[in-house]
Amino acid sequence: MGQWARREDERLLTGSGRYVADIEVPGCLDAVFVRSKIGHGALRTVDCAAARAVAGVVGAWSAADLSDMPPCAHAAATLQDLPPVPHTVLAKLSSDEAVAGREWPALVKDRVRYAGEAVAVVLGEDRYRAEDGAAEVTFHVDPLPAVVTPAAAAQDSVRLFDGLSNIALEGEAGQPIGDDVWQRAAAVVEGRYRQNLLMPMPMECRTILAVPEGDRLTVWSGHQMPHRLRRELAALLGWSQEQVRVVVPDTGGAFGSKSASFPEFVVVAFLAVKLQSPVRWIEDRLESMMAATRGRGQDQHARLAADADGRLLAYELNIDADVGAYPHLGVGLPMQTAWMATGPYTTPKVHATLRSILTNTMLTYPYRGAGRPEAVIALERSMDTLARRLGIDPAELRRRNFIPPESFPYETPTGRTYDSGAYARALDLALETVGYDTWRAEQARRREDPAAKPLGIGISCYVERSGGEPGGLHEFGSIEVVEDGTVTARLGAASSGQSHETVFPALVAKYLGIDEQRVRLIEGDTAEQPQGLGSFASRTAQVAGALLQHACQLVIEEARKRGAELWELPVDNVEWSDGTVQASTNGAVMGLGELVKNTGPLRVEDRFETGMAFPFGTHAAVAEADPELGTVKLLKVVTVDDCGVQIDPAIVRAQAFGSALQGIGQALYEAIPYDDAGTPMLGNGLLDYLLPTFTEVPPIEIKDTCTPSLSTPLGAKGAGESGCIGLPAAIVNAVVDALRPADPDLLQMPLTPDVVWRAARAPKLEAAP
Repeated sequence: MGQWARREDERLLTGSGRYVADIEVPGCLDAVFVRSKIGHGALRTVDCAAARAVAGVVGAWSAADLSDMPPCAHAAATLQDLPPVPHTVLAKLSSDEAVAGREWPALVKDRVRYAGEAVAVVLGEDRYRAEDGAAEVTFHVDPLPAVVTPAAAAQDSVRLFDGLSNIALEGEAGQPIGDDVWQRAAAVVEGRYRQNLLMPMPMECRTILAVPEGDRLTVWSGHQMPHRLRRELAALLGWSQEQVRVVVPDTGGAFGSKSASFPEFVVVAFLAVKLQSPVRWIEDRLESMMAATRGRGQDQHARLAADADGRLLAYELNIDADVGAYPHLGVGLPMQTAWMATGPYTTPKVHATLRSILTNTMLTYPYRGAGRPEAVIALERSMDTLARRLGIDPAELRRRNFIPPESFPYETPTGRTYDSGAYARALDLALETVGYDTWRAEQARRREDPAAKPLGIGISCYVERSGGEPGGLHEFGSIEVVEDGTVTARLGAASSGQSHETVFPALVAKYLGIDEQRVRLIEGDTAEQPQGLGSFASRTAQVAGALLQHACQLVIEEARKRGAELWELPVDNVEWSDGTVQASTNGAVMGLGELVKNTGPLRVEDRFETGMAFPFGTHAAVAEADPELGTVKLLKVVTVDDCGVQIDPAIVRAQAFGSALQGIGQALYEAIPYDDAGTPMLGNGLLDYLLPTFTEVPPIEIKDTCTPSLSTPLGAKGAGESGCIGLPAAIVNAVVDALRPADPDLLQMPLTPDVVWRAARAPKLEAAP
């Protein structure tokens, strides 16, 4: 690969990447959406006449002008991608019931339900003319009372949909815990935690380019699930899937936020077909901050009980989740939190209840971690509170309660079956790497010095799920060999920055025993690979990698069979070695390319399914708090992650580092504030929504352990989401440990200067643990 670490690097770092915005199509029109700034209200009028008169504007439409346009994908099209509900979750409303009567319109028809919802669309000969036209669209919305928190919305005094409750879905995992368990416990702690609403913030916002050719449509989009997008757009247009092709070009990040058929996609595809003209929409950053999907957004109440020795007895978690204005895919995300409530501990009784609640905010959707960070934060903050109550070191409390390695596979009280784990090993490595005892000594010294800034050490032990849910743990693909020996691997996945172009050819080359430069990868194109699931849930190494390994084995078996037929030998007398077939009896050898020349094209394709995997690890943070300024300085961060067998350690390390930065962002900086009318207070863009920059990046040491998965052929587990899942709790625990407020619930994410300043002045614990 020369000077480039990855195959993708030369193209992307020299400006030769090809994103949707770079694709040149003659006669392409640009779409601009007109959006409501009001969070809840009745739409009375929309007037596009003045926009149509603007030079260079090709058309402008409201929902009333497009009465034959379908709604956004919903119910049957979207919620079929939700995982099946395990027997341990008793869903009081089904996914279809959650959506029925609450469909997400492509353009607002009668009521605006979140600020940023589109009321009209303008097409122009270029983006500038379309923007000029959009500025001329006038509309009137009569404001209605808004509800922007789950607590307010759950009261149903303001309903987003007439006659329907704002509680779209209810469920539970595990079994209710009797009062006797809590009564006999030596210690019971409670905590209330707010999981702040976040923005995924990929470098490239949402994009789509629809190019019609009669009764066929080619769609270019930076998307994580091209086959799902094809399926949903075809259904909305009333076409067969064969009439729609979806291509994913270079994509500037996704983090879960690019896996839907968004209302804007429906409008663009519909108008492209209606006008028989290419139409493109490129979301800009301010638009994205107003109208793109959110992550997290839960209010939680946790209760944790232990005996006098610190052995856990019971854990209860109640979740009120903000799923935004429409019950799209995010309505099921709290299930992930409930299922993962157990964490890495042998808690005998665990019970989680959830309510997915509609609010006048943009929709909550999968964002890196998707339900698992919420579970970890609630449990790990509760563990630290329990450690203080019992006077036990937080690390020791965790160690006493870990599921032991010999207990795997381990079925949790919430119905998950963990494949493998060595949790104490990850904890020990994290403590050693961070210098736990040294920092504890420094902490004690500072507590004796009134002039010293308080210092705290926080740890967080996590287990997450990777690969997807049962029914979605498979992938499709093929391997083809041509006469010159070139090998082409096709996958149903789609990269948005995870280095597939480097990792997967190397994987194929390894299993076939050939030079990786002979292998090329094709993915993200429904014409090249007709079936596929996509890239989400940290699944591509675990699931797609296993598919490629399986396909390589099929290639080897077919090559041995052909060699046997060619040499008139039994198959058992033909071996495979380093890209060649070899006859064990007469010494004949033939390379893969020559074999294809003599026997014809060689192509294998299949569907391959794996089991679920459960990565784990321990994250540690050392934080210094300034009581006067309310600032937090991270002095050291350590992540120890176990994703089983690593296919490419350098890529895994990069994923761990990137997700750690996003975990820091959630803990310290990022949140979407709404006013009472449902308007996000982000008028100054990234001046209002803070992201960690190079200046705020602390020293981060990334370590790993390896406990192979028992349910995947490669032994691999997902690696892409660890920092978002494990690190926020470690950071908050470190600040709580530094300030020692009597009420740790005062410290809610993000730990802004105001939050920290107030906690520093609150009553303190009487003594350090």
